[in-house]
Amino acid sequence: MFFIEVILPLSLAKTFTYRVSEAEFHFIKKGMRVAVPFGKNKIYTALVLDIHENAPTLYDAKEIHQILDEKPIATETQIKHWLWVANYYMCGIGDVYRGAFPTGLLLESETIVSHKPEVIVNDSELSDDEFLIYEALQHQSSLKVQEIASILNRKNILPILQKLIARDIIVLEEEIKETYKPKLVRYVKLHAQYETDRGLQELLEVLKRDKQKEIVLAYFQISASEKKPITEKKLVEVSGCTSAVIKTLVKNEIFEEYYLQHDRVSFNGEKSEKELQLSEAQQNAFTAIKESFSEKEVCLLHGVTSSGKTEIYIKLIEEYLQTGRQVLYLLPEIALTTQLVSRLRLHFGDKVAVFHSKYSNNERVEVWKQTLENSEKAQIVIGARSALFLPFNDLGLLIVDEEHEQTFKQTDPAPRYHARDAAIVLANFHDAKVLLGSATPSIETYFNAQNEKYGLVTLAERYKNVRMPEVVLVDLKDKHFRKRMTGHFSDLLVEEIAEALSLGEQVILFQNRRGYSPIIECLTCGHVPHCQQCDVSLTYHKHKNQLRCHYCGYSIAKPTNCHSCSSIDLTTKGFGTEQIEQELISLFPKAKTARMDQDTTRGKYGFEKIIDTFKNREIDILVGTQMLAKGLDFDNVSLVGIMNADNMLHHPDFRAFERSFQMMTQVAGRAGRSEKQGKVVIQTYNPNHNTIQQVTNHNYMGMYKEQLYDRQIYKYPPYFRIIKLTLKHKDFDKLKEGSMWLYQVLSQNLGMPVLGPEEPAISRIRNEYIRTILIKIPQNLHLGNTKKTIQKMLNSFEAVAQYRAIKVVINVDFY
Repeated sequence: MFFIEVILPLSLAKTFTYRVSEAEFHFIKKGMRVAVPFGKNKIYTALVLDIHENAPTLYDAKEIHQILDEKPIATETQIKHWLWVANYYMCGIGDVYRGAFPTGLLLESETIVSHKPEVIVNDSELSDDEFLIYEALQHQSSLKVQEIASILNRKNILPILQKLIARDIIVLEEEIKETYKPKLVRYVKLHAQYETDRGLQELLEVLKRDKQKEIVLAYFQISASEKKPITEKKLVEVSGCTSAVIKTLVKNEIFEEYYLQHDRVSFNGEKSEKELQLSEAQQNAFTAIKESFSEKEVCLLHGVTSSGKTEIYIKLIEEYLQTGRQVLYLLPEIALTTQLVSRLRLHFGDKVAVFHSKYSNNERVEVWKQTLENSEKAQIVIGARSALFLPFNDLGLLIVDEEHEQTFKQTDPAPRYHARDAAIVLANFHDAKVLLGSATPSIETYFNAQNEKYGLVTLAERYKNVRMPEVVLVDLKDKHFRKRMTGHFSDLLVEEIAEALSLGEQVILFQNRRGYSPIIECLTCGHVPHCQQCDVSLTYHKHKNQLRCHYCGYSIAKPTNCHSCSSIDLTTKGFGTEQIEQELISLFPKAKTARMDQDTTRGKYGFEKIIDTFKNREIDILVGTQMLAKGLDFDNVSLVGIMNADNMLHHPDFRAFERSFQMMTQVAGRAGRSEKQGKVVIQTYNPNHNTIQQVTNHNYMGMYKEQLYDRQIYKYPPYFRIIKLTLKHKDFDKLKEGSMWLYQVLSQNLGMPVLGPEEPAISRIRNEYIRTILIKIPQNLHLGNTKKTIQKMLNSFEAVAQYRAIKVVINVDFY
């Protein structure tokens, strides 16, 4: 008996055993995909983890359906890394497999109905619906269930199919479809008989119409100037004729057509031959990083904003490419990839591949295959956190840029991994080096660097000695009191914007909230419209004239009167990017303004359009949310305005001050990146707040020491590890009871602080009530053993019948 151990793309912690024949046993290798039956009649794409001869004890092993690959599509190191992620972040290996693979490689089963040809059917015995199905199957060998539903124009067709199955007229089969198709491009060439010079004479005599002659002449013109195959698209463009004319020429055997496989993502620009010159400070940092790598696996590059960290990365990548090893460059935000790709492609041409969720399925499959084959085209992979799961063969260097960013931590769905930490482990498996880069490193990373676990290289000056931006604080209390505000703009900010615009410079305004305003309130009775499914007020979006919930997407048209007392006195409270944009239009009617937030960057090229138009100086003022704060490089921005610094500071989160410092420093760093010193205007009600003072003085060490002192007292990272358990259920009382039970068991059995069960600020989302429990694990305790203990208690919680329906979400290293 021969067996294979497989992972299924379902949220399951264990692997499953399937039976294979001897021939299959010798053919299958670890990392191949196989189609396997699971449950009653579903088929899934499973990944082979192991091959063995041990029968499972708890169930009879089913046979596999088919082998889907000729050679492994995942590497052993990659699977080893997945197992680490599943174990460390306490989730099912199936979750990691589903999250790692592009959906184009995870085939889904679709039920197919076909008729039995040998069965003789008496038409008169069939009902009308049955006859329609039978007749349709006479014309087509098989149909999908959805297709039959549309033929009959009925939703519930299973009973009818059931009758036909019972009478042995039709059979159901589960068929797996490969969803990835290579992109084929149509090329044309002259028919062989006209290849000679004499053939050309004959050809011009044969052609009767002018259009056809034009196309043939265009063909010769292109082939004379370019010595490469000619696509039909190019021929249509040059000749100005339609593709119908080409079809006629193919039909008349003057042209032949053929197809070639193309990559969907290809680089067409010119590679720059210019050697990259580092400044003295950059060169010193570059040498220090290399020295650090000789002793330590991980190095932190702490360089102020606009100090030219990217140039150092490029130099390092050049060195690693000469050794033939692969490089992974991780970025926190898709908006950043678009800008960086163009910079890297100038140096490395088409050796750069890009991998993130805005790419289509087929494009991601292509990058996956290029990485697996260690192809020239994927020697450098740039991507958001999911690029970590690609099948690298020989990884030499991982760069994690803006390593402090919270977007590196995945919140939903599982695996809830942190890309920076997972990257360090992956590098360890490949014996590679990791460079973490940031102007405002996270406290944990800086703590590790100070304790000499990581190397530390500091770059304290901006590129070409440009001065750090001047930070000006505006006291909003004082401005309101003196009536010096226009909407949400203080007189000082208005003056500064006007001055920047008059000099032809660009302005960035930051407000970390999208929409027009977060609250609409009735002035008569104080009623605020709330979401029906979540405990949050609805945000008003003016351009769509609707109120939306930012948690579940529920929306209603903007009410004309109060839902509670029918009064028409409604007012908006608070402000988002949309309202700032409106106010700018009335304050500066001649300036071109644009907005960059989740609402305006929806499409695949949403980011690129806005970033390119801003870089080309077609936009004067750009208003945006935190997307603007991350590493974007615009040389003509002289002024940055932070509309309200306080709403970040007062977030109920132990990282609020650290995050506020990082966010404000990063936004400020977008100003004055060329010769002229930039200016940053921060509007706040608390100008004397420590964090705001630290931003003003560019004092990272002050913020670091203050936060570290607090963290030690209140038992937070880096002194304690945090595991957050989130419990969800639709029944409020059952959840309250269940969360209390779990809290008591945890606090009795763990000799460490357990906090909870806490009702979070937003205590109901999508009709599910929420309770959270925090477990704080001291650094000196063994993390693995503590997790095993926690898992045991969670298993016993699940074993209690009345609590089984409560969902428990585990978030390890909750950031």
